[in-house]
Amino acid sequence: METGTQFSSAGVRQCESVEGVGVLRTARAARGSGRRKPHAQRQTLSRSFLPSPPLCTMADQEQTTQRKRTFRKFTYRGIDLDQLLDLSSEQFMELVHARARRRFQRGLKRKPMGLIKKLRKAKKEAGPNEKPAIVKTHLRDMIIVPEMIGSVVGVYNGKTFNQVDIKPEMVGHYLAEFSISYKPVRHGRPGIGATHSSRFVPLK
Repeated sequence: METGTQFSSAGVRQCESVEGVGVLRTARAARGSGRRKPHAQRQTLSRSFLPSPPLCTMADQEQTTQRKRTFRKFTYRGIDLDQLLDLSSEQFMELVHARARRRFQRGLKRKPMGLIKKLRKAKKEAGPNEKPAIVKTHLRDMIIVPEMIGSVVGVYNGKTFNQVDIKPEMVGHYLAEFSISYKPVRHGRPGIGATHSSRFVPLK
């Protein structure tokens, strides 16, 4: 009986020791969890104050692509290019500035009309998706009309014929504005005697 009591007491002691270890573990875990709680709260607080990244939707991406693809449409005094080409000479006369309007009212002479006829012929002879042939002219004071758009004119500047491709933005301007008749000045070093300081430059 004594031995049984000994075994039973030993078993009880083992159980008590096991239970004590379990209690200690749970206590330590509770302490550890108690220590980690403030750190976890700090992380959550810091995350809450961080700005959230912007969400890009498909609609926003489509809008950005549409904005990139928009092109500026050409208009002359509020009139589109297609409507401008369909205007008669009298209607176009009302759109241009006073100097050009006076020129058209007094009537185009033989030489300007001959240039327009040559440009028409060059356009007819040109194939599809091809530039028309160059038409050379000395008429620097010719006013560009919508009918001339797309033509290639060689404008004389007193020495050579400068090639000018007529574009819609040139309507109402003179041909001379696109063929400069002088060489722009490029200032370099002053010559001898040009200034007081250059007198004493030693000659080599």
